[in-house]
Amino acid sequence: MSDTDKPLLIKRYASRRLYNTETSDYVTLEDIAGFIRKGREVQIVDLKSGDDLTRQYLLQIVAEHEAKGQNVLPVNVLTDLVRSYATGMQAVMPQFLASSFDMLRESQSKMVENLAVFPNPMVTMPGFDALRKQQEAFLKTMMGGWPAGTGPEAEPAESSAATSAKGEDIADIRKQLAELQAKLSKL
Repeated sequence: MSDTDKPLLIKRYASRRLYNTETSDYVTLEDIAGFIRKGREVQIVDLKSGDDLTRQYLLQIVAEHEAKGQNVLPVNVLTDLVRSYATGMQAVMPQFLASSFDMLRESQSKMVENLAVFPNPMVTMPGFDALRKQQEAFLKTMMGGWPAGTGPEAEPAESSAATSAKGEDIADIRKQLAELQAKLSKL
C-alpha cells in the first residue's frame, strides 16, 4: 500500500493547531480541503485523546465554504438534513447520501466516456467549443477531487437489441446534454 492509499493523518494539538504527519508541518482547513479535492483521504485525530475528529472538521470545511457564498447545498436539502436528526430518517440518511454521491460519480464518469466515444453532432455549431470547455470546467469544479469511477473492463459483444438500447440511451444523453447546454448558455 502506497502512502497515498492510506488516509493522510492530521493530528490536532491542544492548541487546536493541525499537524500534517507526512510533511511535518502545520496545516489549515483550506490545506486539508485541498488534499481532499486532489483525491486524498484524510483522518484528523486529537493528539491527547486519540478521538477521531475527521467528521467535525469536514463539516467545518463545508460550513466555511457555504458561508463564503460557495453554495452547494440548497436550503431545502439543509432543512431536510436537520429534520432527519429528529426522525427515523437519521439511520437511513448516511446510506442514502453515500449512494446518491456514488451514483453522481458514476454518472459523471459515464457521461465523460460517452462524450469521448460518441462525438456530439453539435460540434459543428458556432461557439460549441467554448461551450464544451465551459462544461468541462463546470464538471471539473463540481466534481473536483472526486476520483473518477473506473470504466467497464473488456465487454462482451452486444446483441443488436442491446446495441439499439444503447443507441437510445446515447440519444437520451445527447438530448439531456443539449438541454443542459441551452440552460448553461442562458446563464
